[in-house]
Amino acid sequence: MLATIQRFFQQALSEPEGGRSAPTLERATAALLCEVVRADYHTDEAELTSLRQMLKRHFGLADGEVEELMAMAREEIETSVDHYQFVSLIKQHYDYAQRCELVRMMWSLAYADGESHHLEEHRIRRLAELLHVSHSDFIRAKLQVQGSVE
Repeated sequence: MLATIQRFFQQALSEPEGGRSAPTLERATAALLCEVVRADYHTDEAELTSLRQMLKRHFGLADGEVEELMAMAREEIETSVDHYQFVSLIKQHYDYAQRCELVRMMWSLAYADGESHHLEEHRIRRLAELLHVSHSDFIRAKLQVQGSVE
């Protein structure tokens, strides 16, 4: 009986919660970008198109791979309680310049539909803080994107 209980706890501790695997760096990045897309509670086709192009360029993926990555990222966001698992993975593998580039990508998504909402700005600000991107670099990324949109 004791052996059965030990096996149960060993399996429970060795398997990720719900049988799901831990997110990869690609899924973590895509999840944070998807979080920006859904921040204003309206998903625009221009935002989705922009997200697809970003992920293709950033990770060198084919069309089918991008669609699969986006689906997994959406599922990750829908089922996660917070952003810790995504942010910690990105902070572990991305240097500061790469995290700033990720924030710039977030701003590009926010402006993909031609306008940025306060909800999107709030979400990007919060994610930038979690990624330890300075406020000045957060603003710099916003202004760079605004300058390219106008």
